[in-house]
Amino acid sequence: MERRSLLFQLVRRDFEQRFVGSAVGWIWGLIHPLVLLLSWVFVFQVCLGMVAPPGEDKYSLFIFAGMLPWLLFSETVQRCAPCLLDQANLITKTVFPAEIVPVSVFLSTLISHLLAVALMVTAAGLWINQISIFLVMLPIFMLTVGLLAIGVGWIVASLHVFLRDTAQILNVILTFWFWGTPIFIAEEKFPPWAGFLLHLNPLYYAVRSYRAILLHSTMPSFEDLAISAAWGIGVFVVGGLFFRYMKRGFADVL
Repeated sequence: MERRSLLFQLVRRDFEQRFVGSAVGWIWGLIHPLVLLLSWVFVFQVCLGMVAPPGEDKYSLFIFAGMLPWLLFSETVQRCAPCLLDQANLITKTVFPAEIVPVSVFLSTLISHLLAVALMVTAAGLWINQISIFLVMLPIFMLTVGLLAIGVGWIVASLHVFLRDTAQILNVILTFWFWGTPIFIAEEKFPPWAGFLLHLNPLYYAVRSYRAILLHSTMPSFEDLAISAAWGIGVFVVGGLFFRYMKRGFADVL
């Protein structure tokens, strides 16, 4: 019970601190993805002349649905890297379960994600008349992305305690990972040699499932669900074990 209360306090404080002193507060959680969406649509659709893949009605919604799981994952992982240093006083001076800090980062990020998903559902309903009964499946994929993000977050957070270049290395990795995820173009447009890497990308299955639910009102394939869940659970377990091992030296370094 104490851990639940502590987790709740960390989530609330993290969410409030992100927008402290802001005139519009939590609305920035909607403004940021919208600005990204508009800039990407301008570059890829207006400047480069890209169109929606066959079967897609609006290129902007195609991008929006694809960017949602990526932003949930990438923002969580990026913010996890320095999170233990930010809570160094608590970790070194009290009996504090450090492993819940990355979890709190994900839950705080999830709040903004839910706002963006609500905006996406509204846009799809008004623009292409698609409001899916399979929206009840969306939290399952949020969970799989969350398990993946927390697992990676545990790894990068613990590494960053000992190697302060971890955050910079992470940014490089996420840049390649971003372009290897089918957000702007359909998977069919990827060259044949990239197909193998595409299917090794756990975000690939989450992106496909988000689009199936939000844009097509269809049930995501069981294969996508199974692979996404396997990646999420596997990385979550590995990340947890890695964090537990590295945690022994936190007090000496922090």
